[in-house]
Amino acid sequence: MSNETLQAVRGMNDILPDEAGLWLWFEEVVRDWLDSYGYRNIRMPLVEPTSLFKRAIGEVTDIVEKEMYSFEDSLNGDQLTLRPEGTASCVRAVLQHNLLYNAPQRLYYTGQMFRHERPQKGRYRQFHQVGVEALGFAGPDIDAEQILMCARLWKKLGLRDVTLQLNTLGDPAARLRHRAKLIAYFEQHVSLMDDDAKRRLNTNPLRILDSKNPAMQALIADAPKLLDELESEALEHFAAVQATLTAHGVGFEINPRLVRGLDYYNRTVFEWVTTRLGAQGTICAGGRYDGLVEQIGGKPAPAMGFAMGVERLLALLQDDGMALPKPAVEVYVVHQGALASRMASRVAEQMRDADLRVVMHCGGGSFKSQMKKADASGARVAVVIGDDEAQAGQVSVKPMQGGEQIRVSVEQLNATIQQFIKQE
Repeated sequence: MSNETLQAVRGMNDILPDEAGLWLWFEEVVRDWLDSYGYRNIRMPLVEPTSLFKRAIGEVTDIVEKEMYSFEDSLNGDQLTLRPEGTASCVRAVLQHNLLYNAPQRLYYTGQMFRHERPQKGRYRQFHQVGVEALGFAGPDIDAEQILMCARLWKKLGLRDVTLQLNTLGDPAARLRHRAKLIAYFEQHVSLMDDDAKRRLNTNPLRILDSKNPAMQALIADAPKLLDELESEALEHFAAVQATLTAHGVGFEINPRLVRGLDYYNRTVFEWVTTRLGAQGTICAGGRYDGLVEQIGGKPAPAMGFAMGVERLLALLQDDGMALPKPAVEVYVVHQGALASRMASRVAEQMRDADLRVVMHCGGGSFKSQMKKADASGARVAVVIGDDEAQAGQVSVKPMQGGEQIRVSVEQLNATIQQFIKQE
């Protein structure tokens, strides 16, 4: 057996304690934000039947064809997949537990997703998303609400250089007409197409419009436009979304090439993008998926949702100079001597009973070395206990940012600490 130090799987990263503070802060902001819009938390398994994603996302998509972590269950032969996105799992859970029986649902989830991609900044094989889904709402008001939600979150986070791109994919009949025209157009220019585009030509030609190949851009720019095929109902829906955003002062750009990478979208689609993350510039994206509930096996129901990449958002925040929050330690307990050590544990628990955040020194060491650790912890107050203090039933309280050290009884300690903290 090799003694070589084991490493994490490439593209699946550890989040270390010095980084985790920012994650915890972000998660708290997100929970408060979602609560303010009436969205409730739902939690789904990391592993789902492979057939769920093939049916929901589309078999001729990059995710299903190239990126899913799929495997056979060795116990029963089931085909399983680590979830590459959350919408399909959420809809599966809603249907399985009959959540749409009485009323529409506003739901959200957070957690890991998995895609086998080439790791780079902002794109990892295990990544984290916040997903927001509204099921059972047909009107353009929910589309606009979700986009306004995002704008509010960016304001809360203090993000800059984030812009909104908007499009509509219309309804199935319009897309079928557009699909036929796309195939006819691209068949006339096969010599200018790359291998991916040729492969998709007769299976999913709409995805050709999303190509990032510079050599394809002129050809794509002249392709038939889906907007030219839309019926009045879909156009009115899209106009209502735009009107609401304009009324709230949310700027946007209509991007007719915005098609999203999953087959289940229809009507409104959107992306929030930045120029500060290189090729991985999309930080949040989503749209309407009115056909997915029926596609997965339920009764037809409208739906709208989006997801944001946590790693990308946190990279933007750090790029803006946000410092990583440190644990908010209030008291560090320094102690030396057998009697003092026994007393230190009791005193620390007493302070925690008063809802103070306390670190008790462990591992021994001189008073001097312990005080250095107390200072490094960021604690506002040190409680110092030697055997002399312990015998007298007292402790010494020292403000870490300067001030006179005082000696008080154990009974007076909690009140004294609270007084020191209030004075800062």
